[in-house]
Amino acid sequence: MSRIIVNTLDKKSTISRNIYGNFSEHLGRCIYNGIFVKEDSGIENVNGMRTDVVKALQNIKLPVLRWPGGCFADEYHWKDGIGPKENRKKMINTHWGGVVEDNSFGTHEFLEFCRQVGCEPYINGNVGSGTVQEMSEWMEYMTFDGVSPMAALRAENGHPEPWKVKYFGVGNENWGCGGNMRPSYYADEYRRYQTYVRNYGGNKVFRIACGPNGDDYNWTEEVMQIAGRYMDGISLHYYTVTHTWDKKGSATEFSEEEYYKTLKKAYYMEELVTKHTQIMDRYDPEHKVGLLVDEWGTWHDVEPGTNPGFLYQQNTMRDAMVAALTLNIFNEHSDRVVMANIAQMVNVLQAIILTEGDKMVLTPTYHVFDLYKNHHDATLLSTFTETKEIGTEEDKLQNITVSSSVDANGVIHVTAANLSATESCPVELTLLGKYGGKATGRMLAGDRSAYNDFDCPETVQIREMGEITEKDGAYCFTLPACSVAEITIA
Repeated sequence: MSRIIVNTLDKKSTISRNIYGNFSEHLGRCIYNGIFVKEDSGIENVNGMRTDVVKALQNIKLPVLRWPGGCFADEYHWKDGIGPKENRKKMINTHWGGVVEDNSFGTHEFLEFCRQVGCEPYINGNVGSGTVQEMSEWMEYMTFDGVSPMAALRAENGHPEPWKVKYFGVGNENWGCGGNMRPSYYADEYRRYQTYVRNYGGNKVFRIACGPNGDDYNWTEEVMQIAGRYMDGISLHYYTVTHTWDKKGSATEFSEEEYYKTLKKAYYMEELVTKHTQIMDRYDPEHKVGLLVDEWGTWHDVEPGTNPGFLYQQNTMRDAMVAALTLNIFNEHSDRVVMANIAQMVNVLQAIILTEGDKMVLTPTYHVFDLYKNHHDATLLSTFTETKEIGTEEDKLQNITVSSSVDANGVIHVTAANLSATESCPVELTLLGKYGGKATGRMLAGDRSAYNDFDCPETVQIREMGEITEKDGAYCFTLPACSVAEITIA
């Protein structure tokens, strides 16, 4: 028996909806054939944007989408992706697969996709191979509402009105593919570049600095010390790799030991967020700077027979458990974590959606985002969990991961996952405070290696939970092995 105690009187930080963001890069089939197709392709679309993908993202209330990279961002020159498509420059995508990038999906197309979905755009600028002028003119092109060369060029290309672009990243992974910079050098470059990422009209930019790779705490220390007062946010990247970067392991064929090893690697996010936050607190005690985990997720070996540069992998219940565990961590740290972007949205790494021609599959990870969508902009509640330890001798962790919130209408949502690969878990959920309404639940459950594919797209899906009973002031239910649930108490 595990116990979850939610103190409804102890209201904490707001869980930003942007924690449930996604990431899209010009990589493999994420953009082309993933979200964007030719208008005469025979695949239902509006202005080239796949209708099925747009509807799926609307269902989970996708709040924010990061683009154009990733490593691609620091070799992307935005003027190559505007104007008539037949005149746009072609280039080789040297980072991902060596394929031709024809730039038919550029600024206008990305912002049109965000409009259709109803999400905020988060654009990543080019510091590695770009210039201050290039970055400055991109913001002018997108958001300036007066008379200027870039505003005139935007109108010439069919969009007289400016867009609203709130989130802008000044470089990506500048410690690596974005220029192999040292933290002090990048911090000075950040100060220079961000000066010219200007606010135009009513568009106020949230400027994001490139943060550390995993546990590079020195990067956070130096960048915060030198440039902290010039930023609104700083990023963090961490991928869950079961084994090594050279041999990561199969996405679908793995042992119980490997299952627990993956979850233990995912749980490292708790330590990373805690320690980076402690550094940020020294330079920003008022929490004016947000932490954005704008690349996270599982990274397995690519599916056999696919281009290794396309990073296409299947998505099982193991990945869903990583998502549930990680999102609960972000919720619990929402006083500092203001955005997160799973990598990547379609057909790449821990994708929430897979496509093949006119077919679309929603992955187990997608369904976790569906179960968690009621946390968007809700108030975090203090939660205590009493459970047991599971795993192997080398990789142990707590059986239950949970977070709780109350929305603007006073409805409580508890997301709980049973991480055990083999054992179901009876749960008693107790609310401290005035609440005592009827509880209902939705659940995702399946064998740890279960997944959806184009032949069987609904093997793993959300189902209504069985009866939730009340006993001695507690709500009682059972979480099957390898399951994620949302409990709603009106």
